[in-house]
Amino acid sequence: MTKHEIVEYLHDKMGYPKTEIEEIVDETFAIMKKVVLTEGKVKLSGFGNFEARYRKSRRGRNPQTGERMVIAGRRSLVFKPSPALKKSVNK
Repeated sequence: MTKHEIVEYLHDKMGYPKTEIEEIVDETFAIMKKVVLTEGKVKLSGFGNFEARYRKSRRGRNPQTGERMVIAGRRSLVFKPSPALKKSVNK
């Protein structure tokens, strides 16, 4: 589902103008992004957690050349679904 499809769905369901719904959706995502970057975690009850984790540097290889190399450490975003979401997906 894309952001556009979310806006369309909410417009059909709630009847608000698409411009207002798009502003709300954009602002919601902006807040989530800001919180993940500053605090490192966003918890959505019944849905799951978004968390920024640091991955240490590690050894790897270039799959095209086979050359060994060091992959630099970095932050990555991880999503962990809630038990309720896992249960509904696995029904």
